[in-house]
Amino acid sequence: MNASQTPEPLGEPPAALRWWTTLRSLGERPADALFDTPAKPHKWGFGAFLISFGAFLLVSVTLSALFRPAPGDRIGPLELVAVLSLPTLTGALVAVLITVVRGNGPLADLRLRWNWRHASIGLAIGAIALVPTLYATRLWAAWVGNDQATSAVGKVLDGVSMSPVLAAIVFLHLWLVGPLCEEIVYRGLLWGAVERLGWGRWAAFVLSTMVFAVAHFEPERTPLLLFIAIPMGLARMYTGGLLASIVVHQVNNLLPALGMLLIMTGVIPA
Repeated sequence: MNASQTPEPLGEPPAALRWWTTLRSLGERPADALFDTPAKPHKWGFGAFLISFGAFLLVSVTLSALFRPAPGDRIGPLELVAVLSLPTLTGALVAVLITVVRGNGPLADLRLRWNWRHASIGLAIGAIALVPTLYATRLWAAWVGNDQATSAVGKVLDGVSMSPVLAAIVFLHLWLVGPLCEEIVYRGLLWGAVERLGWGRWAAFVLSTMVFAVAHFEPERTPLLLFIAIPMGLARMYTGGLLASIVVHQVNNLLPALGMLLIMTGVIPA
């Protein structure tokens, strides 16, 4: 071939190769310019996650023991709100405190910062994921039965009536606050611990997704929770920050939380 001639194009690569290249670049893409590299690396790792999760368990067990109803009775609405919200809030607060004491704070260490673009990405991923998530939930319920497919929170709130104020607090926790706290612990603290070891984003994605599903202590729903957590991890990996995964989680929780609100206020029957 003459040196002046242009070589023939090789054509499009196979579809499988294009998908693999896209997935690999997703895990290797540089962090978003929104996040500056901290002046010094944080000093916390897996131990920080275990402390945070341990605080969650300790508060859960303590409140359950304190508010255990007598046989034949039900826990009071106010105590129920505390049992549902305080353990998750405690775990997230401990995680944030650890980043302050042993690192550079949550903005730098957990990549927790507001950004309209990341919020929009999270909203888009969450909306797209709603269809397969709802379909997977219906299939799982048809396979294992509605009782087994119902979440632990749904079982606790089944048949519970609350005042509009308490019902609104539970709704806001299930929709907004709970997802924020869980993302701080799993795709914030645990994700950062994996990356600190240099294992890469795909390892952080897989481990945080698995631990998130198992840590709900709902064995009959663990496969479903694994599926539900995938869009959250992909949002975290794509943007390099925590905000997008928080928004995906909140979008996922909106419909169940709204259903709980309508049931607790008696708008629709349980």
